[in-house]
Amino acid sequence: MNNHAFDRHFSYRKLLRFTLPTVAMMVFLSCYTIVDGFFIASFVGKEAFAAVNLVFPVLMAAVTPGFLLGTGGSAFVGAALGRKEPETANRIFSLLAAIAVGVGLLISVILWLLMPEISRALGADATLLPDCISYGRIIAAALPCFMIQSFFQSFYITAGKPNLGFASTIAAGVTNIGLDALFIIVFGWGVTGAAAATAISELLCGLFPLLYFSRPNTSLLRFIRPVWMPRVVLDTVINGSSELMSSIAMSVVGICYNLQLLRYAGNDGVAAYGAVIYTAFVFVSAMIGFSEGVAPAISFHFGAKNYREVKSLFKKSVVILALTGILMTILSAVFADFVARLFDAGDAGLHGLIVNAMTIYGLSYLLCWITIFGSAFFTALGNGPVSAAISFIHTLVLETGCVFLIPFLIGINGIWFSIRVAELLSAFVTGFFLLRGRKIFLSN
Repeated sequence: MNNHAFDRHFSYRKLLRFTLPTVAMMVFLSCYTIVDGFFIASFVGKEAFAAVNLVFPVLMAAVTPGFLLGTGGSAFVGAALGRKEPETANRIFSLLAAIAVGVGLLISVILWLLMPEISRALGADATLLPDCISYGRIIAAALPCFMIQSFFQSFYITAGKPNLGFASTIAAGVTNIGLDALFIIVFGWGVTGAAAATAISELLCGLFPLLYFSRPNTSLLRFIRPVWMPRVVLDTVINGSSELMSSIAMSVVGICYNLQLLRYAGNDGVAAYGAVIYTAFVFVSAMIGFSEGVAPAISFHFGAKNYREVKSLFKKSVVILALTGILMTILSAVFADFVARLFDAGDAGLHGLIVNAMTIYGLSYLLCWITIFGSAFFTALGNGPVSAAISFIHTLVLETGCVFLIPFLIGINGIWFSIRVAELLSAFVTGFFLLRGRKIFLSN
């Protein structure tokens, strides 16, 4: 067993090639989520599309323990590999995987039982409530597999097999798209069909890594008999708390957006936000994918005390993400009309609302990468508290505050402007933490 995937100097070319599978995996994962929305908006109706978007933030929040265990634990597993301790790495990996499965089952049952009450609390009226419950319960049933998938996103890279994660995501995505067409267009199952297609694809994506790592394989990791290590679990939770905080906070912000849009624009506002946020999933997923892709390399070199390479990875990542943010802002404006046509269900009013929202919201891509990478970087260094602080301040304090305050001052456009203001303020917060900790990774 060797660590050739990490134990090298990364040029820009090598870094892009190394992170590409993770970026592609994350982007494709977000794309087949968009396909769900497209089929629902086009073949079921805008009310059904609004219903799905209303419960979607809660469902995304439910899988955050998987991200917590994956990103938080992969930093320690990667560092153990860097120290040439494969047995320790496999024990940590196996224990965290078992916990992810157990937590997924527990949350699945809770969500299924409480979905009617959750839907009403989110603002679902009599029109939206049946679809909210139907979609939410089916996705909740598949949540353990969704949580396993989120857990392994980081560990595929740490195991030196990022292409496996990409391949499994492609397979699940193609399955989801095909079943969407079959269940919604051919069988006419509506929102239930969309949820069933997603659930089946998640089943495939969740079972594959469990089978692969349970058998002898050519990766750096495999399952062995787990041993309870309370200190490791605690450190993982602390280190991954930023990802937990970030994901939960994003869901809270999504709920806040929906509540404000119901107030200012009714169900059409929720549908418009769905179109905007689906597009944001693709763009932001590319940034998250790059940040998660480079994180195991940073953890490895930090564990090996190769601080010069940590510094190099940091600087190259900043350049790549800054250029990506500029490109995404341009693409958001250029394709606003095209995206609106995918989700407007033939409604001219909804079309205009989506185009306006995307044009304003898209400017946030210029800065959002700073917070995304800053949080992932500190997680990779094993500094979960700082990473969590960045995520908490960005989302729960700044973005939530802006989405309630700015619309009060300038109306519905303030909802779309709020993300721009929040990202600007968050960039200063992240910069503060990076400057404060620069001696760790920039001065060696």
